[in-house]
Amino acid sequence: MYKPNTPWTWTFLIIAFVQAAIVLGFEGYVFASFQTSLKEGAGRLPQSRTIPTYLTLFIFGFVYQLILVYDALRLKNTIQVIGLCVYNVGLLIYASVQMDQIRQAIVILKDQQYVNEGVNIWGSCKPFLIAVPCVIALGTVLLSAVAWKLYDEFAWTIYKHISADLRMKRRYLTFQIYIALLKFDFFFFLGFTVQFVVIVLDARDIEFGLTIAVIPVTIAILVLAAFWTRRENKAGMILIIFFYFAALAYFLFKLVRMYQPVREKNYKPARRSLTTFAIITVILIVLTIINAIVCTGNFDKGLKPHITKRKLENEDEKVSDTEMPSMAHGPVPSRMTID
Repeated sequence: MYKPNTPWTWTFLIIAFVQAAIVLGFEGYVFASFQTSLKEGAGRLPQSRTIPTYLTLFIFGFVYQLILVYDALRLKNTIQVIGLCVYNVGLLIYASVQMDQIRQAIVILKDQQYVNEGVNIWGSCKPFLIAVPCVIALGTVLLSAVAWKLYDEFAWTIYKHISADLRMKRRYLTFQIYIALLKFDFFFFLGFTVQFVVIVLDARDIEFGLTIAVIPVTIAILVLAAFWTRRENKAGMILIIFFYFAALAYFLFKLVRMYQPVREKNYKPARRSLTTFAIITVILIVLTIINAIVCTGNFDKGLKPHITKRKLENEDEKVSDTEMPSMAHGPVPSRMTID
């Protein structure tokens, strides 16, 4: 089992863990204050489900981030480390959006007389809702500073295994970016779907069941996308790219639909956060499509042996738990090549 073995890897992991603990503590307090202030029957309004949904997403978001942090350090994946800093910015945007969304939900619940008399929910929650984006902003700055140090630390490992072949290094970099994008695609797609299902849809709607069914299908597509890229399966990648375009069309459709006057009432309780997740997901899908096409173009050009792991009989030859290319397939060219 991997354990961080340098000061900078430990620092990166500790910052991510402390940030998650503080933010989830604040969100937990907001959730408890909100729930205890509501009268019986408030659950019938979609506004009453906003804070539980935000808390659930933050819990999943930070737990998933810790998994990706551990994974990036274990694999010495510089691209994923940088991606985690960008991911933190996404959480920062989401934390900023949730404050106004929660305020609106509380106003509507008060107007509908679902809040206990004499209770100032907004007054007790506001300081913590302001503190959450501040903590994440500080965490982003610290993670980015450490990521710079990790970039230098991991660069030598990449150089040792790819050597000085510039074209191969570029192909390997594209592969790393693509795999990292798949991991982040999963969170933002799931985040949008959870909000959409819990806050917007009625369990009796046909769309509710269809949306739930899409989740395992999406996970399967992302897993197959990584598998077929490693195996350099062109037919599989063409199919995956088709699904990416279908997903892009779906999110663009949702973006337009939630701002149509006819549908505005259904989407309003979570429209800003849904818009945030949808826009980030659209950007990620576009980047994923571009990288998928480039990766497919790199098939049969010598990259496969570097990214296909093998168990080596000789323990001394193992590349310890990294996404670095395997040397079991023979030495890579040491000659500097000009692209």
